[in-house]
Amino acid sequence: MEAAQPKRYQVLSGSSLKLIAIVTMFIDHIGAAVLEMPAVWDFVGNRADVVDPFFNDPTLSLLRDADIILRLIGRISFPIFCFLLVEGFLHTRNLKKYMGRMAVFCLLSEIPYNLAFFDSLSAPQLQNVFFTLLLGLAAMAFLRRYGAKSLAGIAGAAACALLAELLRTDYGAFGVVLILIFYLLRERPALQTAAACAALAWEVTAPLALLPIRLYNGQRGRLQLRYLFYLFYPAHILLLWGFRVLIFG
Repeated sequence: MEAAQPKRYQVLSGSSLKLIAIVTMFIDHIGAAVLEMPAVWDFVGNRADVVDPFFNDPTLSLLRDADIILRLIGRISFPIFCFLLVEGFLHTRNLKKYMGRMAVFCLLSEIPYNLAFFDSLSAPQLQNVFFTLLLGLAAMAFLRRYGAKSLAGIAGAAACALLAELLRTDYGAFGVVLILIFYLLRERPALQTAAACAALAWEVTAPLALLPIRLYNGQRGRLQLRYLFYLFYPAHILLLWGFRVLIFG
């Protein structure tokens, strides 16, 4: 069956979506890995005797407002990555290699993730987003192999979501469910958009991600960005950690 021709307004390739997601993720992590860290608060004059320094210290108040703006922009990234994961799953020639690559970067990203967001080599309270994406791939694999309406398929996908929650992966079970929304409703774009917006409503700006997603034309794009996210994710959070340590101690 021939692929549907993109509509005139669908002008964004997969590479364009990936760049939007990467840029907004980087903006988000400037807030999370720099502005939200206690080392920065101490550097600009936080005092232990101040009950709420973000409201009593003008500089910290400014940092708080900047952080809110950065994090609101950054909410756009994760839904796009979930959508692109589904596209990758549908078009990959070798799912085992795809999942293996994801698993490798789960491990490679964990120490940079812990350093950037928890100032520690070990942080069992939260695991990096590659774990969530890997479990999302596994959930889709269960549904494709056993059928989306079969008990085995549903149980397998549910187990992946539960495991995400138990492992405390970034976005947890919600992340796996969002991936499944994009996967199960891929042939019903209007319903997919409505369901994703409803699922993302708890993050004010996250539904805006559906705008560039709906502009996707189904093409990979001229830029060869196949491994950009894999490499950029651990590299940029390690860079942000290094910047924070160098400047703020």
